[in-house]
Amino acid sequence: MSHQEYPTDSPAVVTVGLPYANGDLHVGHLRGYVCGDAYARSLRRIGQQTAFVCGSDMHGTPIAVNAAKEGVSPEEFALEYHEKYEATFPKFNVDFDNYGHTHDETNTEMTKSFVRSWIDNDHVIEKEIQVAWDTEEDQPLPDRFVEGTCPYCGEHARGDECDEGCQRHLEPGEIENPVSTLTGNPAEYRTREHKFLKLSDFQEYLSGFLDRLEGTDNAKNQPREWVEGDLQDLCITRDMEWGIDYPDETDGDGGTTEEDLVLYVWVDAPIEYVSSTKQYTERVGADTYDWEQVWKDDGEIVHVIGRDIIQHHTVFWPAMLKGAAFNEPRSILATGFVNIDGKALSTSRNRAVWADEYLDTDFHPDLFRYYIVTGSGLEKDVDFSWDRFAERVNGELVGNLGNFVYRSLLFAQRNYDGTPDVEVSDDVRERIQQGIEAFEAAVNDYDLRGIGQVAIDLADYGNEYIQRNEPWKLTDDDPERAAQVIRDCVQLSKACAVLMQPVLPETAESLWTQFGEDGQIADAALEEALVAPPAEFDAPDELFSKVEDETVAELNETLRDRVETAAAESDNDTTDEGEDTNMDIEPLADERISFDDFEALDIRVGQIESAEPIEDSDKLVKLEVDIGHEVRQVVAGIQQLHDVDDLPGTKVVLLANMEKAELFGVESNGMVLAAGEEADLLTTHEDAPVGTKVR
Repeated sequence: MSHQEYPTDSPAVVTVGLPYANGDLHVGHLRGYVCGDAYARSLRRIGQQTAFVCGSDMHGTPIAVNAAKEGVSPEEFALEYHEKYEATFPKFNVDFDNYGHTHDETNTEMTKSFVRSWIDNDHVIEKEIQVAWDTEEDQPLPDRFVEGTCPYCGEHARGDECDEGCQRHLEPGEIENPVSTLTGNPAEYRTREHKFLKLSDFQEYLSGFLDRLEGTDNAKNQPREWVEGDLQDLCITRDMEWGIDYPDETDGDGGTTEEDLVLYVWVDAPIEYVSSTKQYTERVGADTYDWEQVWKDDGEIVHVIGRDIIQHHTVFWPAMLKGAAFNEPRSILATGFVNIDGKALSTSRNRAVWADEYLDTDFHPDLFRYYIVTGSGLEKDVDFSWDRFAERVNGELVGNLGNFVYRSLLFAQRNYDGTPDVEVSDDVRERIQQGIEAFEAAVNDYDLRGIGQVAIDLADYGNEYIQRNEPWKLTDDDPERAAQVIRDCVQLSKACAVLMQPVLPETAESLWTQFGEDGQIADAALEEALVAPPAEFDAPDELFSKVEDETVAELNETLRDRVETAAAESDNDTTDEGEDTNMDIEPLADERISFDDFEALDIRVGQIESAEPIEDSDKLVKLEVDIGHEVRQVVAGIQQLHDVDDLPGTKVVLLANMEKAELFGVESNGMVLAAGEEADLLTTHEDAPVGTKVR
């Protein structure tokens, strides 16, 4: 790894977080894969040798649970989704050089090799830990077989992650009030022996790694709290059958394994990045691409991930690599989430746009790619709405880029049979060169939005240029000037093709073909933007089609009806006898509290004075709440469920004598009360003054 500007002399690999083979893909998933593909193409565009690899994550408890429900083996269940993902990605022009999965032989052997390296270097220890146990089924409950309360923030959490609150990774035995997802019964903790990777061995290394790390700010800054604090060792084994067996110290060449233990899914999942790269080399040969140079020597490793798995990639993964004497990542790019019509995407409420649903619209995949890549900065959330989709496609692609290219080439073909026989003007050549430099800078800044914007800006310049010079008025009065203007516009159009290719690959290839250029645009160097197009070409086709209002209205209605139906099924699910069986409603607590206990709760009417998202957290908001006597600073996990800008002025109910807590380095002095998964903020029916005590 060089940390020199791209392109470097070392090969690069771009990976994307592995899709979990447990359900259908939606636009939230696709953001990472499209962005990873666009960045890999961008690196190649500037001359960087690059492989783009990924694979399906086949292990873990959710797959085992759902496979059992369907009466099939976990392998059969996961392979079905793996094959579906393999077929879906190319339909969005996501072109992996290799796409494997974590259960194949390559990754199984690679994972065991990593673990044996940790064992040999004394990085693995054995500890007795508390494991949740389902007494009714008489079996241990690894990871998502158990749910409960996060010990750090008090939010509902699943076995290995506080996914609804502070997003911390949770070790076995940490979750409070454990409940079995198998039976719904309270679970009990029992002592079991498990293997741990001593992350404490790597604490100093990880601190230096974060100093060297490139990429998005959230990936570089968020892990410091974990690395610079009390770094907990990572439990790398689980009590279950589905997964890669843990190799004991004698398992060097197919020897014995540790009985009844498999490796934690977050051990073998990132190792698939290495395995998939190795499989690519095995297919094309080391002379073409050498996986060992990338992973064991000086390659440039770039990970594109969702921000919910930052800790896994910036703490666990580099320690795993270091412990096995592998190269460290050069950069980690953590994307924001995708919201639907201004609200958090919810698969349980069917508030999602599914991959198959988009494909069924017959919209070109490049339209989605452009929208999702350029919708916001990479680490910010993107809001997907059909109205906004149509607005941006019709304005930026149809009205700007497509319109400029089509009328330029059509005028050139009709009047000159192709490219006019004159040199490009100095001003236009300089403007294209500026576009090339902006593209190169965006690649080195990991600015995906900037990469996608270069061709749009160039087309905008071209539209203004052609409109200002009006060549259709010059063909008779000043034919030399007319030829110059159209020559410039043809060159600008070719430059747009070269520069838009990473984000709009199929459209760029279509334009390349319309020019009659040799070969494929993917193989063209960046400097081709300044090389003259062929002297002759045929009449052009329009690059993009307008998204019609009627189509948008139908799609909006379909989404609205689906969300309403899912909500009704969730809220009003009843048996034939009419008894309420809504499993979303938590059962009443059997244990009662006294009136004195209730009186000890100091609950006040408050009003939010200010609200701002907490840096590096996708869910937490810092609130300043006026409770009459004072203004309290409170942290609430409502960022994805409320428009933060609309919160000031909102009346709320606040638990004032809640113990102080610290979340993401921000002190919280109280708790705002809210109901349900949608975080419906509690308020007062009438106009109770701020500070009034709730009795």
